[in-house]
Amino acid sequence: MTPATRFRRLYAANFEPLLAYATRRVEQPEDAADVVAETFLVAWRRAAELPPDDEVRLWLYGVARRVLANHHRGGARRDRLGERLRQRLRVTSSPDPGTEVPERLAVQQALARLGDLDREVLTLTIWEGLEPREAAVVLKLTPEAVRTRLTRARARLRTALGHDVGPSGHVLDVMTARPQKEGR
Repeated sequence: MTPATRFRRLYAANFEPLLAYATRRVEQPEDAADVVAETFLVAWRRAAELPPDDEVRLWLYGVARRVLANHHRGGARRDRLGERLRQRLRVTSSPDPGTEVPERLAVQQALARLGDLDREVLTLTIWEGLEPREAAVVLKLTPEAVRTRLTRARARLRTALGHDVGPSGHVLDVMTARPQKEGR
């Protein structure tokens, strides 16, 4: 398989999940396209160094996370490059009508009050469906550290939402996915 063929397969399999990942972490949906485009640009440039197929998705999440960090620090360069993509997306994309649901807004506001690492651990495991050991790869932490941070982050989120501490394993019904049991 040529590097170009592999990249096309990689792009087709991972574009939508990465766009969803980025969309949940930026204020403007158009900025998510910038983050995904830059993530795949890094993948294209480092095609010779890409990990095996079963590890490349986590590698892409790690790249996207670092790109998001750069994005949030912002700069004139990102704005100039992003303007062209934003103009293209305005023609082809429509806003998500579910973004105005009050429960979703409450969760987003509660998440915004959490620390960066707490928010990232929660969203990687719940929204992106990664197991703690997979989130550990993305965050460059040990799986044990991610499990501990996940437990603490869930408690902080419940507190931020004003929910009473329920029985162990309580899952907010406004979350889009249940946490997966980790395979060993």
